[in-house]
Amino acid sequence: MVEVRRICCIGAGYVGGPTCSVIAQMCPEVTVTVVDVNEDRIRAWNSDSLPIFEVSPGLQEVVDSCRGVNLFFSTDMDEAIKNADLVFISVNTPTKTFGIGKGRAADLKHIEACARRIADVSIGCKIVVEKSTVPVRAAESIRRIFNANTKSSFNFQVLSNPEFLAEGTAITDLKNPDRVLIGGDETPEGQHAIEALRSIYEHWVPKSKIITTNTWSSELSKLAANAFLAQRISSINSISALCEVTGADVEEVAHAIGTDQRIGSCFLKASVGFGGSCFQKDVLNLVYLCEVLNLPEVARYWQQVIEINDYQRKRFSSRIISCLFNTVTDKKIALLGFAFKKNTGDTRESSSIYISRYLLEEGACLHIYDPKVKAQQIMHDLTQPTPSERHDPATVSRLVTIVTDPYKACENAHAIVICTEWDMFTELDYEKIYKAMLKPAFIFDGRRILDSLHDQLQHIGFQVETIGKRVNQRIHFTAIEDKSEIDQQQPLKKIKL
Repeated sequence: MVEVRRICCIGAGYVGGPTCSVIAQMCPEVTVTVVDVNEDRIRAWNSDSLPIFEVSPGLQEVVDSCRGVNLFFSTDMDEAIKNADLVFISVNTPTKTFGIGKGRAADLKHIEACARRIADVSIGCKIVVEKSTVPVRAAESIRRIFNANTKSSFNFQVLSNPEFLAEGTAITDLKNPDRVLIGGDETPEGQHAIEALRSIYEHWVPKSKIITTNTWSSELSKLAANAFLAQRISSINSISALCEVTGADVEEVAHAIGTDQRIGSCFLKASVGFGGSCFQKDVLNLVYLCEVLNLPEVARYWQQVIEINDYQRKRFSSRIISCLFNTVTDKKIALLGFAFKKNTGDTRESSSIYISRYLLEEGACLHIYDPKVKAQQIMHDLTQPTPSERHDPATVSRLVTIVTDPYKACENAHAIVICTEWDMFTELDYEKIYKAMLKPAFIFDGRRILDSLHDQLQHIGFQVETIGKRVNQRIHFTAIEDKSEIDQQQPLKKIKL
């Protein structure tokens, strides 16, 4: 068995950085080098201001405990690869935006570039590990590149070791994982490589939680896991639409079905839809895989998960427009939250992007606030072309204002739209906000974080709209501030219905 003393990780993003930091801390005898072509990102990893935001305690502490000792961040990729016994490939695999498979297939150009770089500069044997999410049989492509560019087919062993991290809790997930999955060849060399990687994780992960499979099962398991989770979210979101027209409450329905031990309560939170770097990309990848393997019924099944997610976003946006008297043109709307979920600054496939675009198409003036997402990122996301459409930067620049104060965002607004479930949004002074808004003042709670405040908000004067529930609106005297004025009014006549 190869003894792993030096590890190189290509890619210093959400996966590579935290994963290798924990490995370095838990395996002090192993030298870990994380490399990236992005100099700004590497500079940030070497500073006290890390390039990713993790609310989960410990990332900065983990990095500080071993950086410069056995953990290094560098742009010298060739040297790190050359010295490594094991190389993680942890680069981005976005959905293709053009060509065959546009909008569904994974773009593996970065994976291929890494494989060719490893083959070019490597000396001796290497264990190469897929950490990025890839289509099934991608490892075979990597192996073919190695075999065509090296003298011996046994110089490299290719493993699949997908990550199962949830952004915002990466350190917790890494230190106490549900499972670690390692896939490799069933040859003696492949099994030795699996054992070498398993010996790294066994420093802190119980053996019972380390699952070994063949390479293809490992690759498919990652796609299937994310597809199943996304399916649950789309399922409860489809029920939320039914709740709104029947008078049921989706939170009560979710609780009732979640107590069934055959179903469980996780991922049954209705919202404006799922986002993030993996769910949509991986489901689309699965759809494409089924199509090319001539399984159209299976492809259509998983495609519906994506379509329900899109439907939920459009439905929520249409509800905003409908409540605002069927037009939002030139109306100021405060959009609170732009990250795809709380406790992270990641905006990839965030529902906020889609809702913003729908409202911008109707001419709304958006004032956007998020505590962790930078203005440049928001503007980039709203102007970035998609596989189906392009967005005019001049129009976005004219209609979008990024603010650093949620109260400023709500000032003189017609409506508030909550798109990310940041805890701070439950603690705002809504009386102060209401007084500064145009009347009638609306709150659209896309994350069901204000449920306990609905009565209070309505008492203040807000019209509250939320996902998966019809809120019985009260009648308010919004123009009368002083109770003495109410006493002086003529008695209200009773109206017979």
